[in-house]
Amino acid sequence: MKLLALAVTVVLWAAAFPAIKVGLDGYGVAGLSFARLAVASAVLLLAAPILKVRLPRARDLPHIAACGLAGMSAYQLLLNWGEVHVPAGTASLLVSVAPVFSVLLAAAFLGERLTAAKILGSVVALGGSTLIAAGNGLAYADSAWVVLAAAAVQGVYHCCTKPLLGRYTGLEVACYAMWAGTLFLLPLAPQALHGFAAAPGEATTAVIFLGVLPSAAGFVAWGYAVARHSIAVATGALYLVPAVALAVSFGWLGEVPTWVDAAGGALSIAGVVLISLSRGSGRTAAAAPAPPEPARSPAGSRRAPAP
Repeated sequence: MKLLALAVTVVLWAAAFPAIKVGLDGYGVAGLSFARLAVASAVLLLAAPILKVRLPRARDLPHIAACGLAGMSAYQLLLNWGEVHVPAGTASLLVSVAPVFSVLLAAAFLGERLTAAKILGSVVALGGSTLIAAGNGLAYADSAWVVLAAAAVQGVYHCCTKPLLGRYTGLEVACYAMWAGTLFLLPLAPQALHGFAAAPGEATTAVIFLGVLPSAAGFVAWGYAVARHSIAVATGALYLVPAVALAVSFGWLGEVPTWVDAAGGALSIAGVVLISLSRGSGRTAAAAPAPPEPARSPAGSRRAPAP
């Protein structure tokens, strides 16, 4: 069962990239960004009592707001904007370098040690992303840099979640961030409603899929898997996401990666693996979900949000 949960997480998060391409048709960047988070928030809100999600403490609300703004609101807008021109599989390769930004930000703001292996891994991973961004023409490059910016805000999310993961489970932090991110994008609700009324049925199906499965069920499956596997095994499995995304994008959208994408992606993933191995346990700056605190009154990842 625990292996199944890990496999489900990888497949769902990989499938999100081509589903975004489909959802953009009719919803646009703004409408898709809000609609996906709204659907996911509603599902997680209904599931929260079953999942035993506790109310956060008032003092943690600023951190939660920062997590939601970076890891959900900004990430969705940037990724969706970038995927207007960048193929879905290529976007997954660019997003895979998020741990690089986590490591650099943790060294700058959280006092984590920046070793030679981390520096080398960061240079290799960012070099691969630069190859992808610069190797396919100017219009493509602009959108590729936007997707890379989405990876960067995931790094911000990782750093913002680290203090929270000492007091809440990874699933709880994901729920809080999802709800906060949805509130930040509330001004985009009219675009989502317009999309719901005018978009083709396939686009609306993709939006519902993104909210229910990669965004909501994906976090639940990930929480189950990471609680039952070692961190090295659980996070190591996520290196499969770009490969699966490329395969799903080929089968669903007919996308074929260029040799530049393949070479750059291989470099990026190699750099991220080097960073993870340099930590011994496979952790990056985005710490693994910590055990919950002892029960208290209601008053009182490692990994970025799913694509």
